[in-house]
Amino acid sequence: MKKYVIIAFVTVSGLFSVNAMAQSKVGHINAQALIETMPEAQTAQKSLQAYAEELDKDGKGLIDEYQKKLKEFDGAAASMTENMKEIKGKEIQTAQKNIQDYQESAQQKIEAKRQEILKPIYDKARKAIEDVAKEKGYAYVLDSSAGVLLVSPAADDLAPLVKTKLGIK
Repeated sequence: MKKYVIIAFVTVSGLFSVNAMAQSKVGHINAQALIETMPEAQTAQKSLQAYAEELDKDGKGLIDEYQKKLKEFDGAAASMTENMKEIKGKEIQTAQKNIQDYQESAQQKIEAKRQEILKPIYDKARKAIEDVAKEKGYAYVLDSSAGVLLVSPAADDLAPLVKTKLGIK
């Protein structure tokens, strides 16, 4: 008898959880496309590009120095002693390493700057998505820009509502 009561309880609980899941609304939005349409993102992208170009100018000085040393070595290698060739070769290798180190450092700086500039934009978009989802009764919102959303009805696309909330046409 106790066994039947447990089975009945589990069955009834399962029915209620299926019913509760059926009432949850699920929406989707292409968050990346939304962010790209935001004016702040376009301004941030220009700022980031200018920063990268500034770092690139500094790196060109190292490349010019390397090419100068290489040209000097090629021009005078015939008249150099083995000891001088070894010293100049090490100078060239050091210049190469400086270029590589600078490029790695520049990439890290650009990525840090990207995070710094884009974080407020991502936060603003996320807040707008959360607000629209709450207003329209969506329990879940999936990001379709990740490419994992295989089928979705157009009615559950929150992009137009979020764009309106953000003032984007």
